[in-house]
Order: sequence, then C-alpha cells, then structure tokens
Amino acid sequence: MATSYINNATTPRRLDASASRMPAVRRIGLSDLHNALRLGWEDFKAVPSHAIMLCAIYPVLGLVLARLVLGYSVLPLLFPLAAGFALLGPFAAIGLYELSRRREMGEEPSAWQATSVLRSPSFGSMLGLGTMLLALFVVWVAVAQGIYIAHFGYEPAADVPNFVNRIFTTPQGWSLILVGCGVGFLFALGALCISAVSFPMMLDRHASIADAMLTSMRVVTKNPVTMAAWGLIVAGLLVVGSIPFFLGLAVVVPLLGHATWHLYREAVEPNPYPQSEVLPPPREHRSAADFPAALFPWQHK
Repeated sequence: MATSYINNATTPRRLDASASRMPAVRRIGLSDLHNALRLGWEDFKAVPSHAIMLCAIYPVLGLVLARLVLGYSVLPLLFPLAAGFALLGPFAAIGLYELSRRREMGEEPSAWQATSVLRSPSFGSMLGLGTMLLALFVVWVAVAQGIYIAHFGYEPAADVPNFVNRIFTTPQGWSLILVGCGVGFLFALGALCISAVSFPMMLDRHASIADAMLTSMRVVTKNPVTMAAWGLIVAGLLVVGSIPFFLGLAVVVPLLGHATWHLYREAVEPNPYPQSEVLPPPREHRSAADFPAALFPWQHK
C-alpha cells in the first residue's frame, strides 16, 4: 500500500495558503443544534470507553479544585468553578473532535487515533487558544471571589446551610446572584464568541488562532439566537454534570465535545482544500556496523 509523504518545498506553501482562506459561514437553526447533539450522542455511544478515558482528567480536576476550595473554607467558589468549566470545555475536548472527525471519514476510531491530535500542525495554535481560555477561567474565579467579598466581606460561611441561607434569604445574597450571574454571562459570552467552532476549525483546516477566532465570531454574529441557545444548552448540561461531585462531566463533556464537531460542520462550509495528514518521512534503516559513524551524518554529505 502506497503512503504519501509531504516533503517538497512547494506543497506546504500551497496548503498554508488554502488553510488561511476564510470559510463561508452558514445560517443555522435550533434543528441544527438538535442534529449536532444527536450525532454527538451517536459518537459517544460508538466509543464510550475512549471518550471517558480522554475526559477522566476533567472530573478529577474538578474534584481536586473542589477539595482545594473546601480546604480553604471558601464555599462561594464552588459555583464559579462549576460554571467556569464552560470556559475550558472547548479545549478539554480536542481529542473528541479527532474521534468524531475520523468516524465521519468512515474509520473505526481508537484512543490512539484520538491522541494524534497532538501531532497536528495546528496543535500549537490549539494550545495557544487553550492557554487564553485558562487565563480567562482564572480571571473569572478571581472576579467571582471579589464579588462575594464585596457583598459579604472576608468572613467565611460557617457551613453549607449557613452559606445557602446567606445567598437565598438576604438582600446581599440576592444582589450577589444578580451581579454574579450578569458578570458570569459576560465571561461566557466572550468564551463562546472566540471558541464556539475554533478548535474544530484548527483541527480540520490547520487554521491560525486569529482565523479560527474570527470565524467563530462570525458564526455567533450570523446566528445570535441559535448560538445563544447553544450556550444555554452547554451551561445547563455542565451544571447538571457538576452536581454529583463533577462526576457527570465524564458523560457531559464527551457528548458536548462530539456535538461541537458536528455543530462546526453545520455552521461552516466544508473545506474545499482538505488537509492531508502530514506524516514523517520513512526512517533509513542502518546496521550496527554504521556505529559510531551514523552519529555524524554530515560526514557523508
């Protein structure tokens, strides 16, 4: 079976030029969201063990963060942490996009194929945008803590019932809910605008961070009502998944990850110049007799 390798100097330039073309954005509706979730669920059912393994670190991270918060008796940060997962979710699911992409191509996905996203030419861009989302998450948690301190001061809640009583039975608690949800909405809106389809696009087209974020913003601005509904669906599912000690995220995150890939397919026109998987050139086999001369290949040129 013949294998193609991209070695010449002209091919990468042609691929880069095609990858940089801004794709056409479609108008989508609520039925498209339903279809994306349906296809995402089918992907999850097809490879549940792989999806859960890929996302195992996600609920573990939630448990570690929750324990850290409880250790410092800062109960008010539990909800911001759970809500903040919506900011990190798009990056946490990059392996799931690869699984959905390969299933779309008719392959039988495996865990090893999911990790091939690490060798993608656009992985650096994905990592850069993921770092931006992590920074946004940290800022959100700090702001949420500041909002709580502004309403209740530095005195910690004695226990969970005392904290719940503060939030739901006092004017300060009502104000905290309104202000906190309002500010959190702005953070979530910012994250949605820059990452709604950014990671799938970088994986599919090897796009730059700027092109991917711009396309994501175009999708949101062209479909404001539909994308607002998508944001509410994501937030609602993440909250539900976070309630049983974050363990539900092992199902919710794979579902949303797969569904996000299909949402990208619904919202963005297909790539007319599909990217070939860049494979390393075949390694030259050397015998033991070549040692130690093989350590100095320039001597043979």
